[in-house]
Amino acid sequence: MLKKTYKTSRLFLVQPSINMAESITDFYSRNRDFFMEFDPQRPEVFYKVNTHKNIIKRELEEIKAGRMLKFWIYKIEDKKRIIGMINFTNIFMGTFLSSTVGYKLDEFEQHKGYMTEALKAAVIIVFKELKLHRVEANIMPHNKPSLELAKRLGFEYEGLAKKYLKINGKWEDHVHMTIINDEV
Repeated sequence: MLKKTYKTSRLFLVQPSINMAESITDFYSRNRDFFMEFDPQRPEVFYKVNTHKNIIKRELEEIKAGRMLKFWIYKIEDKKRIIGMINFTNIFMGTFLSSTVGYKLDEFEQHKGYMTEALKAAVIIVFKELKLHRVEANIMPHNKPSLELAKRLGFEYEGLAKKYLKINGKWEDHVHMTIINDEV
């Protein structure tokens, strides 16, 4: 069984709970402009605490069903302020043993190695504890920091997905990258 909290050298990776709704809302609100380039268009209601309580409830159902795993990232010295998120979705077991990963980091915490540290730990968790064989990341070609992060962690290029996701109102191409767990 997965733990609710994992610790790296500088961070906590914490699975969601309803009592995190205010912190999650704060995370998205303070990064609203920064994330706009990489996110779907968000209605105003997205930036409300009750919206995130409802999102967390749905996510907890998905986690319980084994279709999702999510971590909110905190610095060890500040367990009240979320600085990032890692989300494993579309978890398929059986013969596929695969998942898609997405991640975000606070605008003012960029280039400090936090996401490298957190994502490395999270991938190890899904490989060792969930026994996944493959994790896929889909990254917009102009998102150079994210592409470099994936490469640094061992993700390999598999191709270009044309008009893959609607981001900020426009269909965007995405670079499809994967990392394979050879232990499975």
